[in-house]
Amino acid sequence: MSDHHAHVQDFFAARAADWDRRFPDDGPAYAAAVAALGLREGDRVLDAGCGTGRALPPLRAAVGASGTVIGADLTPAMLREAARAGRDRDGVLLLTDAAALPLRAGALDAVFAAGLIAHLPHPSRALRELARVVRPGGTLALFHPVGRATLAARQGRRLTGDDLRAEANLRPLLAGSGWRMISYADEDARFLALASRAH
Repeated sequence: MSDHHAHVQDFFAARAADWDRRFPDDGPAYAAAVAALGLREGDRVLDAGCGTGRALPPLRAAVGASGTVIGADLTPAMLREAARAGRDRDGVLLLTDAAALPLRAGALDAVFAAGLIAHLPHPSRALRELARVVRPGGTLALFHPVGRATLAARQGRRLTGDDLRAEANLRPLLAGSGWRMISYADEDARFLALASRAH
């Protein structure tokens, strides 16, 4: 395991137990972001960097009993909390790196990723891997329950021009990784970038 992976694991392992209690009001924002994916009954969807699995119930509701929901995360403690919350009933939980998924090419219709991109050591590599496992025309949602400015203020830092999630940086990053940005919203109460898997 790389030093970066170990650091990410340590960061989230230390916060896993009280993660949901720290952010109790995010449920509606997650549900709205999932709705933006436009999933249909029977679709196959991955929550990449699923954490405690807060997106899994709305993802399951969107694809129905015939659909497939997978929650993938690098941190065992996060997946344990997801299971403890009963979210393993809504999707299969996988302990894996988003940049090296044990899924065949084109296996999925969509990927949901909340807060993932800031924690990736090689964002373009991970985005290419997400593109690999999604069929052409499939969808990616990059989501955070607060916008970039709100998050920066919460973390006591200033927004800088090299922020990956700035539209001017994210659009070419996606384009170079097999995705075409469809929409971009960076508001106080949410960050949501939608992209389509290039053909």
